[in-house]
This record gives sequence, structure tokens and C-alpha cells, in this order.
Amino acid sequence: MKTIDVKTLRNWLEEGRPVTVLDVREDQERNESSIPGSSHVNAYRALKSGDVHALDGVAAPQETPVVTVCNRGNTSLVAAEQLEARGIEALSLEGGMKAWSLAWNTAEVPLSANSSLLVLQVRRSAKGCLSYIAASEGFAAIVDPSVEAEIYLQLCRKRGWQIRFVLETHIHADHLSRGRQLAREANAELVLPVNDRATFAHTPISDGQALRIGKVEIKALATPGHTPESMTYLLDEKAIFTGDTLFLRGVGRPDLHRDFEQTVRSARSLHQSLQRVLALKPSLLVLPAHTGPGIPFDGIPIAASIQEVRAQNAMLGLNESDFVRTITANIPPTPPNYESITQMNERGAAPEGDPTDLESGANRCAIS
Repeated sequence: MKTIDVKTLRNWLEEGRPVTVLDVREDQERNESSIPGSSHVNAYRALKSGDVHALDGVAAPQETPVVTVCNRGNTSLVAAEQLEARGIEALSLEGGMKAWSLAWNTAEVPLSANSSLLVLQVRRSAKGCLSYIAASEGFAAIVDPSVEAEIYLQLCRKRGWQIRFVLETHIHADHLSRGRQLAREANAELVLPVNDRATFAHTPISDGQALRIGKVEIKALATPGHTPESMTYLLDEKAIFTGDTLFLRGVGRPDLHRDFEQTVRSARSLHQSLQRVLALKPSLLVLPAHTGPGIPFDGIPIAASIQEVRAQNAMLGLNESDFVRTITANIPPTPPNYESITQMNERGAAPEGDPTDLESGANRCAIS
């Protein structure tokens, strides 16, 4: 049976090559994360049980290949066999959605036409993780790296950019940071918000401090709440990297590693931090560290101005007491393996074997 690996399917989608992706998982798994543009039939149990008619109702095109997808790439083989028996060119995605967790795409963030600054959004499609390359005059800074270090190195080499800094907005709980490895391989300076948690060598940055790449400045603004050390970075008075403090339609959760009383205090800190962000220039682009899973290969950046985010996010208009009450009443499920991931990120460690064993599932850092 023919199969296709994640790299090849990612390239097909990026190139716009005609392909039909057929997701055969159960509804709950499909709803948590899916491949952009894929179709779905809840045939998992039927395929597992050996039902040869499991896909009889599926209308698959004859002129383009069909890629079948399940969780780990086993049941999708059965699906591909059934389609092949009908004369349809079918390929099974190797490793399934577990392997697809590492798939990525990019989008250029529009800034002033007269600026020497360019920002590239690097999106981890299945998890909804967003990272950034900001470059000016041949120098670059990477913010919140969440895909393999080699991807950032390749993207920068292609454009002739030298990586000067690797920055984290905070210590993440939903994915393994690639920051330490990237800084080492790029011979760049690893910069973290000042904190008492990270046990590996790094350069701490405090509120009000700034870094320079080329002709632009990256200024640190302390925005605690999601985590005590959470930092927002103001990029040349044009954009802000908000990490998990502010999303386009939500805010960061303040409850991880905390009991209820601590969560309330953190929610108050988050409210104050959001007011600080909202007091900035309304035209600044908000560039968060996460969005919903299933990011399309459309080249459209996930970004909006502070003014737009304020208009579409009702929580930002609440007073402190109503904000805290709303936040604490709407805490989402805890991210899978968050304690193990956090501990590794505090140590700057990497797991043995496949990192997706720890990073499974969509991110759950937002409350909206």
C-alpha cells in the first residue's frame, strides 16, 4: 500500500497542488485538530472492525489523489486500500495526525511599506502554535520557536538573515520550546523574561529593556498573569508579540500550576497587564503565540490591530472584578502533559525520542 509522509503532504499543500485529504477519525478527535481543507467521514470504528463497506458513501474524486488520515497512520491504511479497490488513487499519511503535529507553514506579516523591517509568521498548523522571525538589515530575532530549529535556520539562510536573538515571551506549558537548541545552532543569544524558573544559561530581559536588530528595536513590556514572567515585546512601534497574554479573540489562562486563590490573584495581574497593552497605540498589530488548530496554508497572517482585537474581545471591556469572575468560571481543560512539558522547558531539556508523544493535542492556553 502506498503511503505519503508529512513533509511531502505539507509541500503539496504549500504549493497548492490538487489533493483530497480524507479524515476517517471519530468526531471528537476531528473537532480537536484537523488538516486544513480536509473532508471527514466518521468511519474509524467501521474500518477497525473490518467493514468492507465503511467508505461506500464517500464520493472521492477520480482526477486527484486522496490522502487518508487517522490518528497514527494504521486505520488510514485500511481506508486507502478500500479506495484503491474502487480505482481511486489513495495514499495513507504516515504517522497520522500524531506526525502531522509538526507540520508548519508561513505567512508574511504586512507592515509599513517604507520600513526596513520584515516579519514572518511561522505556524505549527495542527497545534495552532505561532512563532515569528523579525528581520532588519540582514539580522533577525526569533520569537517563541515551536518547530524544529532547522526550519528557522533554513528560512533565514534563504533570505540571507543572521539570527542574533532567540526570545521567549514566557515558559510554555503546551509545547516544547526549541529556543535553546536554536540559539546554540545559530550561535545566537537566548533571551528570556527575568524569572526564577529557568535553570539553563540565558540572558534575562526586564521591563523596559530593549534589543536591536538592524534598524529596529524590540522593547520588553512586563505583562504577568498567564505566568509570573510573561513578557510582551514591542516591535519598533509597529507590532507587539503578546505570547499567551493576549490572543485575537481571547486571553491567556491564569490557572496552570495554581490553586484557586492563586488563580484569582493571577487573573487580577492579567487584567492589569491587558490594560497596559490596550493603552498602547491602537494601530499596533497583535501577534500572539497561539491560535486555534488547523491553520490553513493560505499565507494570510493571524494578526489584528489592538483596536480590532478590543472590538472583537468582550472580556477586554470588563472591569477587574467582572474579568476575574468571568475568567475563573471559564477555565478550559488542562493541556495534556503540561507538567512534564513545563519542567522540560524550565530545564531547557528535550525528551528522548519523538517529541509529539508529549505534545499531543491542540493547545489550550486561551480563555475566550
